[in-house]
Amino acid sequence: MFQDTSTPAGSVPPAADAAAAAAPTLGTNSNAAALKEMGFSHLIQNYNPANPNFDLVGAIVFVTLCLFSIMSIYWIVLNLIRNTAIRSRMNSIMRTFWETPSAQEAIRFMEEQPASEPFSKIALDCASAAAHHQRHEGSRLVEALNRSEFIDRALRQAVARESGRLEGGLTVLATVGSTGPFVGLLGTVWGIYHALIRISASGDASMSAVAGPVGEALIMTAFGLFVAIPAVLAYNFFVRSNRVILARFDEFAHDLHDFFATGSRVEAGAPAPARTAAPAAPAARK
Repeated sequence: MFQDTSTPAGSVPPAADAAAAAAPTLGTNSNAAALKEMGFSHLIQNYNPANPNFDLVGAIVFVTLCLFSIMSIYWIVLNLIRNTAIRSRMNSIMRTFWETPSAQEAIRFMEEQPASEPFSKIALDCASAAAHHQRHEGSRLVEALNRSEFIDRALRQAVARESGRLEGGLTVLATVGSTGPFVGLLGTVWGIYHALIRISASGDASMSAVAGPVGEALIMTAFGLFVAIPAVLAYNFFVRSNRVILARFDEFAHDLHDFFATGSRVEAGAPAPARTAAPAAPAARK
């Protein structure tokens, strides 16, 4: 007469069955949504000074790393262009200077070189010093410094000036390479700090609770290394390249000193070709 509506033992009610089937899906969707918070685009789009994931400190760290990256790229490109241009032309410039029969023509050739070419500027400074000393023969200048000392001082100043220009930007690359990882580490520590605060406040250590702060920490670590590694590699490369160029500076300066102080270049194995007398001061410089 009355229908038995009780659930048989061992069977699952339809509502409970649906909830159990949906539970794994909900957990999967929650983890997938939490993992999206670990992306770089989410970090930038959700910047807010009040945002616990990416606040003012995180923004300062991120902007600092961006500035480091821009400065590093700028000096890498500039030094690469400059060193490549100098090394590709230095042998031909020195060879043309020494092979020119007339010293006046050799100085004129150096005056025609670009303003960024260092070997021509060293030669012009040396020629100018020699001419200046020659014009003041019999004066107190000649009595205080002989011709060799006066030319040597001019060459030292020219080599020091061109060496300083050649090493421009290396301090920036060294600073970026040495401090970049630590700036990224600061962002990492700050992100983990936020993750711990969120866990302690909510009592929830699930992926959705810590994904944002941990994602920020990982991104800052990777960004710091991404900025520092190219700077360190470029610094080591340019130090080695500059060492070669500086050695050629010294070699060229010694030859110039011998020529303008004694009238002939001291060469290993063979005497230098005859030249005219020491030239007058160059008319103009570029």
